[in-house]
Amino acid sequence: MALTVVAYLLGSLSAAIVVCRLLGLPDPRGAGSRNPGATNVLRIGGKWPAFLTLAGDLLKGVLPVLLAHALHLPPWGLAAVMFAAFVGHLYPLYFGFVGGKGVATTLGVVLAMSPPVGLATCLTWLATAAITRYSSLAALVAIGLTPVYTFLWTRQPALAVATALIAVILTWRHRENIARLRAGTESRIGRKSAAPGAP
Repeated sequence: MALTVVAYLLGSLSAAIVVCRLLGLPDPRGAGSRNPGATNVLRIGGKWPAFLTLAGDLLKGVLPVLLAHALHLPPWGLAAVMFAAFVGHLYPLYFGFVGGKGVATTLGVVLAMSPPVGLATCLTWLATAAITRYSSLAALVAIGLTPVYTFLWTRQPALAVATALIAVILTWRHRENIARLRAGTESRIGRKSAAPGAP
């Protein structure tokens, strides 16, 4: 459907790359962890660029899902729009199909899908990050629990399946982070440098 294509195209807009270009910062794909996401922009540019990146990545998940709600799409249609926005971030049309890991865009998608689910996911991320100081681990825990939150609040299998697929792909995209977490070498929140592949 047309809205699924729109969701993918919106998802393809990399906030990290755009923000860094506008502010004269290094390309996030070649600096820090080399991941075009808010955490890496925080490392290479500071809080304000990271905030702008986070807001942009959230917004591109929120907008198509809100539009899907406005058009009263059935659950399977809404699920397709959610998934398309997420995939757009991972494989952006405008940037050689090389994108980020999709955490912020997933949060935007989920917040727009169901505010209670989005809030539960965000609180899970914040709590895990505050305790462990690992952004990657917080993302894995929060997004991993999102399908459970989705089913409990929406009772819609299509939406639960969509968030489960997102969680599986997001976990796979974090495979290098998982290896470093096991080895005890993963960068913590607040550090200026990171190994390639960090979130």
